[in-house]
Amino acid sequence: MKPLRIMDTTLRDAHQSLWATRMETSDMLPILEKMDKVGYWALECWGGATFDTCLRFLDENPWERLRVIKQHCPNTPLSMLTRGQNLVGYHHYSKDIVNRFIKAAHRNGMDVFRVFDALNDIRNVLDTAEALNECGAHFEGAISYTMSPVHTLDSYVEYAQSLKELGADSICIKDMAGMLTPYRTERLVSALRKEVGLPVHVHCHYVGGMAPANYIKAAEAGAAIVDTA
Repeated sequence: MKPLRIMDTTLRDAHQSLWATRMETSDMLPILEKMDKVGYWALECWGGATFDTCLRFLDENPWERLRVIKQHCPNTPLSMLTRGQNLVGYHHYSKDIVNRFIKAAHRNGMDVFRVFDALNDIRNVLDTAEALNECGAHFEGAISYTMSPVHTLDSYVEYAQSLKELGADSICIKDMAGMLTPYRTERLVSALRKEVGLPVHVHCHYVGGMAPANYIKAAEAGAAIVDTA
């Protein structure tokens, strides 16, 4: 079994989920250089609601935050969450805006782009994928996990295959609602590795208390990376 890599999400998803994304850059500064020495696969520190919150509530420049974190963490790749055609906003943006935003983020220090669409609609990922392929950043295609009659194992594998065809470097199982269970995790990771063949990254929320067990089964099934905070 290959060593399991870890991405730390303290600087983005942790305070977005628990503190309404209210962590200021000054709160992060004292720990950044220590985090850079840990050996994480990446530090998730940007995207999601952080961009909006910096501007609307914290009176901060989100681009400056990105540059500051990169300055203090030169040895660890930085990761962000982007909502496909929505980027870091709440409606669809034009192709040229998507292209310029992605390239500007990469230019300012972003290395890994986790790209998801809430509907798992590949059409909403096309423009982001094109921009990432052009700038050479790591494109992590994300599957939004949920449970319904249409959200089947086969549908997730099919969507992951579509992401691979767009140039994805890795596939993330994004369990943002904490609905995954250990054996569903095992089956999904195994299927993705067998049918798609890209590194599998697992992101679980602790809503139902099953995230640690999910990660154990994910590791046993061959997942490459898991998220923690």
